Amino acid sequence: MSDQKYEVLSPVMGTFYRASAPDSPPLVEVGQRVKASDILCVIESMKIFTELRSEYSGVVKEILVENEDPVMKKQALIIIEKE
Repeated sequence: MSDQKYEVLSPVMGTFYRASAPDSPPLVEVGQRVKASDILCVIESMKIFTELRSEYSGVVKEILVENEDPVMKKQALIIIEKE
């Protein structure tokens, strides 16, 4: 991975959600600009919901998993190109 891109990794094993609620729109889309600390997705593990925030400002280049996919700890979820 280049210095300009970074991978958002899952901190836990669980279920990946693109939105904060079932009837809400996705938190981010490919091509969207994000700021450091913006919420990117939610991981649910054992009924605990963890919001993942961007560490950098940049552009979402790729979302590597589908909504409601099971994910492993340290699995890459989203790629962001830093500004």
